[in-house]
Amino acid sequence: MNRQLPSYLPFEWIVALRFLREGRLQTLFIIVGVAIGVGVIVFMSALLSGLQGNFIRRVLSAQAHIQLLPPQQLTRALRPATPTEQPGAIVQPPLQKLKSMDQWQAVAAQVRSTPGVHVVSPLANGSALLLRGNASRAIAINGIEPELYYRIVDLQDKLVRGQAQINATDILIGVDLATDLGVDVGDKLRLSTASNNTSNNTSASSAAPVNISTLNIAGIFDLGNKGANLRSTFVTLHTAQSLLGLPGGVTSLDVTVADVYAAERIAQQIAASTGVEADSWIKSSAQFFSAISAQTTANTAIRFFVGLSVAFGIASVLVVVVVQKSREIGILRAMGISQAQILRVFLLQGGLLGLGGSLAGSAIGALALLLWQRYARNADGTPLFPLVFEPGLFAIALLLATLTGLIAAFAPALRAARLDPVVAIRA
Repeated sequence: MNRQLPSYLPFEWIVALRFLREGRLQTLFIIVGVAIGVGVIVFMSALLSGLQGNFIRRVLSAQAHIQLLPPQQLTRALRPATPTEQPGAIVQPPLQKLKSMDQWQAVAAQVRSTPGVHVVSPLANGSALLLRGNASRAIAINGIEPELYYRIVDLQDKLVRGQAQINATDILIGVDLATDLGVDVGDKLRLSTASNNTSNNTSASSAAPVNISTLNIAGIFDLGNKGANLRSTFVTLHTAQSLLGLPGGVTSLDVTVADVYAAERIAQQIAASTGVEADSWIKSSAQFFSAISAQTTANTAIRFFVGLSVAFGIASVLVVVVVQKSREIGILRAMGISQAQILRVFLLQGGLLGLGGSLAGSAIGALALLLWQRYARNADGTPLFPLVFEPGLFAIALLLATLTGLIAAFAPALRAARLDPVVAIRA
């Protein structure tokens, strides 16, 4: 004997639940279909979100979100050529000399007050020749303030040997450069740099002054890129200023922001307010950002088409139910049940199918994520990338699946509500 539904339930709920219970097989199939669809959406969304976050962390963990640079030097013709004159001398852009950013302390203070900006760190960057016995290597010197720069690029986490805390006589080098030169922590290196002499009295034929300093290797890092490990070195800001001939100056300001996807907008805002050149990671890594955007678009397309298939599945089942239950619907209408009540009966069925399937699908998606996190491993046994179980993702999946069920049920519900009682009973 069928178990009676609770009498305290509203009439529409009693009829909707009875229709679902009488078509158990249909109800089971559609709930399974919705569950598979929701499970795919939850799993793919979490997986692609984790993959995207991992890519961004890998790329941005070794660089600033925005880099502020002094304006480039330009060459202008003294006067434009008239239409009757032959073309004059060719105007070529000048060689961009190493120079300090004007009033960088004031610019840094203004940038720090910009909404969305997290950290502003000065950087003195230039080229040098590293000497070790008879060997020499061209390197890039990065003069930093460790307490600020390590909040942008966590060199402490990337150290292989030694320590990240440096003083005026210390230098940090990459692991590939250390291997190439056969040096280790505690060894001495000589750095040769050309002085940044901009005096107009110096003749073009005279040799540029050279600064040579001996520095101690305090630590060896691994940035995850062989080119960067061979070329990048880090010293204190004061040491770099002395080596590069930039007393009190910096060549750029590194900036991080709270929202990495808003970096270009904030960079444009900074450039407009300060007059400096602002390059965001979105602009400098345009191909990478395009790949991330394409991945997001693909994820959205997958969710849309899976949701569409779920909606058509619910709608097709409810259309069949309307045909099967047309006599019962006609009797209910003859007994005085309104069209609005019949409409609510089938909308409730769609919503319940969507809710039930989404609950099961969320469990399936969570289980699939746990299995992926457990068995998808790198060669060394570490996870491929971290997956974050976001409660908001499951809540959105539940809400969207329920709304999809309601929307899919609207057309069959409207058809049921418009059935002529006399025709329905005679059918």
